Amino acid sequence: MRYSMLAVLASAAACVQAQEAWRAQCDVWLSEERPAASFVIEVHPDWSPKGAARFKEIVEQNVWADAKVFRVVPGFVAQWGIPAEAADAQVWRDKRIKDDPHRKDISNLKYRVTFAKGGPSTRTTQVFVNLDDNVNLDAMGFPPFGFVVEGTDVVESFNSQYGQRPNQGSIQKDGNMYLDNVFPGLSYIKACNAIEWSDKDDEL
Repeated sequence: MRYSMLAVLASAAACVQAQEAWRAQCDVWLSEERPAASFVIEVHPDWSPKGAARFKEIVEQNVWADAKVFRVVPGFVAQWGIPAEAADAQVWRDKRIKDDPHRKDISNLKYRVTFAKGGPSTRTTQVFVNLDDNVNLDAMGFPPFGFVVEGTDVVESFNSQYGQRPNQGSIQKDGNMYLDNVFPGLSYIKACNAIEWSDKDDEL
């Protein structure tokens, strides 16, 4: 009985730890004038467990290395996440995750980060950051998994000259080769890495 109780407590502790918030810093190339910038995402696994787990996987495997921010609509969203190399994009396109349930207390407010999708249970590696309060997206099945806590000026400065013109099918097929040829100068993610942080730091 004693060992059984210890196992239960250990399992509960693991679950609590798995739900702890954590942060990742994303280094970016914004433009020729600002080639080095960064923003920090605070991840909340309890908001969107499967989405947060996929983001952790993306960070650990450096999936977003050189991924272009290919869709920028000021006052709405900025979107990225298709791998830079076409071969990698094809692999991750098939690694879909199931939907997370919608939480009424977690909304697509400004600077919250959410996975994009094309239908039920189709999330892969694409995300968007809300550039305004987009509460209309909540009922459409887009649960945020975190929010930008540092560098909001950076996400507001992504190159928006092409709007929504880049074709996602062409990006999936040809990767950055297509974007560099047709839409030069897009901002891109260099890398995202988990950083040391504790919510106690905010209390200091």
